[in-house]
Amino acid sequence: MVRRGIRKQLGYIRRNLRHIEELGEKVGLDKLSKKEYKDLLVIGEVYRQQKEMYKKGVHRVEGRIVSISQPHVRPIVRGKVASPVEFGAKISVSVVDGYVFLDRLSWENYNESADLKDQVERYRDRYGYYPESVHADKIYRSRENRRFCESLGIRLSGPPLGRPKKERDREKEKIAWQDEIDRIAVEGKFGNGKRRYGLSRIMSKRADTSASSIGMIILVMNMEKILKDFLFVIFVYVVLGNINRFRRYNYSNNSLKSAIFLN
Repeated sequence: MVRRGIRKQLGYIRRNLRHIEELGEKVGLDKLSKKEYKDLLVIGEVYRQQKEMYKKGVHRVEGRIVSISQPHVRPIVRGKVASPVEFGAKISVSVVDGYVFLDRLSWENYNESADLKDQVERYRDRYGYYPESVHADKIYRSRENRRFCESLGIRLSGPPLGRPKKERDREKEKIAWQDEIDRIAVEGKFGNGKRRYGLSRIMSKRADTSASSIGMIILVMNMEKILKDFLFVIFVYVVLGNINRFRRYNYSNNSLKSAIFLN
């Protein structure tokens, strides 16, 4: 029943596209607006993809279009219970001292583990040296990435690959546990960006404007981090300065010794 329904709908679209082509030969497609002409091209590509999947009896095709108004959006299978398939840009970020760096943004589904080498090299370009350790998700802990980090003397977080040893190494387990705690900072940035800054509610239609919106959100997150650090320095400077002045005054006035409760 599904294949029969798809075949009928493909026939309707083929008929309408043929009529539009005949009318275009008579009056010209320049009568269409830019948006209408773009939608016509997208619909033609969607028809080609759906016809190819129908003939081959498959449900996947390269560069599959799922939205006429946003043809750059791709379905990304995440395997989550609430949303097994997500739509939108896929980004790779790195967090250093609380600051977020957008290393890659793509509308196509890709394996993030291939970004580790580039992210490490970008860290060296920014700071002039390689990081001491990299705290990454399980998908990044491939054999190739482990060999790459070992060649540079970088410790990659997580337990070693292979079957666990019979004798437990308490020290290594403690380090792995601490690495997982430190890695929460990355997940926290994603959650903070989605809940507070609207990273999960990008309303832009075009690919470039959506990418600009994502970049601006990350920029604002870093600006707020800079502001917090600056205010903390001012706070420490003022508080410590007042305490020191209070202590100097207290040492010169013995009658106020009983009022020292700040520490």
